[in-house]
Amino acid sequence: MQATTFKTTDVDRHTDVRVTTSSQSAAVATAAHQAFWLLRVGFTVAPILFGIDKFFNWTVHWPDYLAGWVNEVQPFASGQDWMYFVGAVEIAAGLLVAFAPRIGAFVVAGWLLGIVVNLLTKNPPQYYDIALRDFGLMLAALTLGRLSLAVVPARKSGELPARPW
Repeated sequence: MQATTFKTTDVDRHTDVRVTTSSQSAAVATAAHQAFWLLRVGFTVAPILFGIDKFFNWTVHWPDYLAGWVNEVQPFASGQDWMYFVGAVEIAAGLLVAFAPRIGAFVVAGWLLGIVVNLLTKNPPQYYDIALRDFGLMLAALTLGRLSLAVVPARKSGELPARPW
């Protein structure tokens, strides 16, 4: 195991900081690669399933979650017609994560931010718990985006294998 020693220049000036360059770096790269795939699969499958549900309202009646101002500014005839559009966007976003995660992850994060704003303005504070959950999902989508910016080029250059398993 090769180690490099750095002298710190902050408050504790006489402390040696040891950084291993082989095994620990490989472990971090593997963990990041696995996290990337876990988030990528999750943010592919979930938006596609939720998008399909917008057409059928199996889990909930989705138009009930629209804030009044959204229903007034959306260009469709009804809240359900808007949900059909939302479902198509969610399916497209899931496919974008599958095929272009460096773009799709940020699209999903932006979409989730819109959902959070909608929920925060729909009968406050009735939907704050769901808004908080979706805020956490937005952070996870941003994390996928950041990982994608590092993992995808590393896979293409051969620094990382195509799959972490």
